[in-house]
Parts: sequence; C-alpha cells; structure tokens
Amino acid sequence: MKTVKNGLLIVLIGFIAVGCAPSMSGSTYSRDQAQKVQTVHEGEVIMVREVLIEGTKSGLGGLAGGIMGFALGSTIGGGSGRGVARAAGTVAGAAAGGAIEEDATRQKGLEITIKLDNGQVVSIVQAADERFDEGDLVRVLRRPDGSARVIQ
Repeated sequence: MKTVKNGLLIVLIGFIAVGCAPSMSGSTYSRDQAQKVQTVHEGEVIMVREVLIEGTKSGLGGLAGGIMGFALGSTIGGGSGRGVARAAGTVAGAAAGGAIEEDATRQKGLEITIKLDNGQVVSIVQAADERFDEGDLVRVLRRPDGSARVIQ
C-alpha cells in the first residue's frame, strides 16, 4: 500500500510540473521576459490560420507513469512473476505517462502572417487566446532572442 501511495504522490508531482509548462499566449509573460526591451513593429494581418501547438515532452509524465506502473506491477503475482509485472508496468506506465503529458499540454494556436509597415512579411505562431482577423492593425513585439508575439 505504501508503494501505491508513493506512486500516486509522484504522479501528482508530475501533473503539477505539467501545469507549469510555459505559456504560448500573446498576453502572458514569464518572469524572465518582464522588464526586457522589445522592438515594436506595426503592421497589418494578411492571413490567419489555425494550428496545433504540440505539447510538452519533458519526460516528467513518462517518469511519473513509469513509477506508477512499477508500483501497480508490484501488486501483481509473486516471485519472478512479480518482476515481470513490474517491468511491464514500468514500460506501459512510462509510455502512457508520456502520452498523457503531451496531450495535456497540447493547445490550439494561430499562425498569424503580418505585412509590417516596412514591407517585410513575418509569420508568428502563438496560442489562440485572442482573436485576429485579416486586415487587423497589430503590433509585433520582437525580443533579442528572436522570439516574438502579436498584440492588438
């Protein structure tokens, strides 16, 4: 029973870590992004396309799933059968945990193509938490690391 409780605790920690995945929102800034200079470019949206931003594959989901699978495998059989059950549970749990992590952090996104006032055309993918339409006047915020976001 103690093994199962420890496994559940690790799974809970894994889900908390998944909840800490970085935001792809145009309106959310990490602490590291705050108070950093960004270059502002103005332009017009010329195309918007819905996309899917794949989820996080940090390995934490697989680790938590593997531990949980090991714990569940420990409750099956005895002797060498228990060892086989643990191994199978670990492999199956790791695969399931990794898939759950990726699915839980997957999100809808937008590929926003903008013609900047200087004539350059850029495309930026970000979370679909704001609406953008063709013809919208927007600002593109570029950071020195090359990342950018679109705001209205």
